[in-house]
Amino acid sequence: MTNKELIQELLDDGVLRTPRIVEAFRAIDRADFVPAELKSEAYVNAPLPIGEGQTISQPLTVAFMLEQLQPKPGDNILDLGSGSGWQTSLLAYIVARNGHITALEIIPEVYEQGLKNISKYNFISKGLAEAHNMSGENGYPPNAPYDGIIAAAALHGEIPHAWKDQLKPSGAIVTPVQNSIIKLTKLPNGTIEEQEFPGFAFVPFV
Repeated sequence: MTNKELIQELLDDGVLRTPRIVEAFRAIDRADFVPAELKSEAYVNAPLPIGEGQTISQPLTVAFMLEQLQPKPGDNILDLGSGSGWQTSLLAYIVARNGHITALEIIPEVYEQGLKNISKYNFISKGLAEAHNMSGENGYPPNAPYDGIIAAAALHGEIPHAWKDQLKPSGAIVTPVQNSIIKLTKLPNGTIEEQEFPGFAFVPFV
C-alpha cells in the first residue's frame, strides 16, 4: 500500500474529512516515523512497534483524533506521549508558521527517536515545535494556555485537572481513557462538555 492509497482508504471510510488535515496526511509521510525495518509496512492501517513497548498509532485512530481536535492555523497545541513524532509533525504542519506544538515524551529512547524524526521536517528549527523528555501528567504550564491538548496513551482514571486548567475557553482535549476516546470541550463560561467514542485500543499512559 502507498501513502496515497492509505489516505484514500481513510477518506472512503469517512474518517478523514477536513481539508487541512487531509493535506497534512499527504505532506507528512508516516514512513519517516517508523523504524527502518518496518518501512515496507508504513502505510498499513495498523499500529506498529517503535521500541520500548511503544507503538506509532494506527492511521485511522490518528485521523479520528485530529478530526475531533480540529487544529487550525495559528493554534497552540500540547501533544502528550508524542512517541516517534508523527502526530506532532502532522499538527505542526496544520498550525503553520503562527502556531506552536509542544510535544512531551517520557521514555528517553522514544523521545530521541521522535526528536530526530520531527527534525526531518525542520519544525523544531523553524520554531513550530518543541519537544521535552518528561511526563505529561501535569501538562506543560510554561506554554499554556492551549487551544488544544491531545494524548496518544490511555489514561485509566480521571483526566488530570492540570490539563483542563491549561486549556483555553472553547479549546478541546482529546485523549484515550481505557478503551474510549474522550473529547472535553471547555465552554466560554468555563464548564466542561464531554463526549465519548468507544472501541479503541492504546498503550497505557506512563
